[in-house]
Amino acid sequence: MRRLLLPLAAGACAVTLTGLVGGCSAGSAPRAERSTAGPSTQAAAAPLVSNQLQDDYRAVIKDVLPSVVQIDASQSLGSGVVYDGKGHIVTNAHVVGQERAFRVSAATGGQPVTAKLVAAYPEQDLAVIKLDTVPQGLKPAKLGDSSKVDMGQIVLAMGSPLGLSGSVTQGIVSATGRTVSEGREGGGTGATIGNLVQTSAAINPGNSGGALVNLDSEVIGIPTLAATNPELGGGSAPGIGFAIPASMVKTVADQIIATGKVTDSGRAALNITGRTIVDENNEPAGVAVVEAPPNGAAAKAGIRAGDVITRVADDPITTITSLAESLADRKPGDKVTVAFTRGTQEGEVQVTLGEI
Repeated sequence: MRRLLLPLAAGACAVTLTGLVGGCSAGSAPRAERSTAGPSTQAAAAPLVSNQLQDDYRAVIKDVLPSVVQIDASQSLGSGVVYDGKGHIVTNAHVVGQERAFRVSAATGGQPVTAKLVAAYPEQDLAVIKLDTVPQGLKPAKLGDSSKVDMGQIVLAMGSPLGLSGSVTQGIVSATGRTVSEGREGGGTGATIGNLVQTSAAINPGNSGGALVNLDSEVIGIPTLAATNPELGGGSAPGIGFAIPASMVKTVADQIIATGKVTDSGRAALNITGRTIVDENNEPAGVAVVEAPPNGAAAKAGIRAGDVITRVADDPITTITSLAESLADRKPGDKVTVAFTRGTQEGEVQVTLGEI
């Protein structure tokens, strides 16, 4: 798990938390009807609901935990999800790092087995490794439909936080469609990732690459980031974690397994090499285009090396990170207005976005 400093992505995922006071319902029953249910009836109903939810949790854990593994590399420890019956495991790119060989243990126990890297895709912080032998008891996970994930859904996070294999935490889907940026500290990929699922389920070091699961035993995401609170000296911000949606996991994993690389990322790009520049007050002031290949999206629209990009659509661009965040929620082929400066002149062009 990589730690995310929230202000880094404030333009894309800043959230205002407001306390809600009082009840919320679709309507109020007449007073006479409410009085017919005595205390004993209400008291009996609560344990029934609680027991049913507890049984649901147990059923999901029993069903999904055999699809979750712990991944040990020489420099890191993380989690993974069994993707198919051939021994392919999907995890985070920052879990595998630069290594190519791993020890993998089933969350349900048993002897570790060895695995090798198939390929990593750091731009989306995903990777696929393959077991040399597939132990008995492991089974492929069932991936859910990311488009149906919604706020308020109960979810469970499964993995190996702090090396505690087969651990489970619970929470809800707090939000969808978040765009966040990883740091590179401690081996992070530095990726800016769009359309993440935000969850209140606890995400701790070692959870990365594991499973975020709904009550239908479907993996709806891969836990990847946990927020840190700068006011606590960079300590953990409880209840704010992020997972890569299952749809992106499937898109990347299928391509890696089929061809050994990702050729169709679905991620929009201006197709430039750029760097952040600062103004006279040493404040970030835009992205200078270092290189714009002739066949790239920016060059086709008339942007060239030396131009400074200051806005994409309605998003102000001050840094490379803010540019990546603006593009993260868009698709190749989208048309956007890009504002830039060229010397003392200002200009705007319509750009048809390319692909990373």
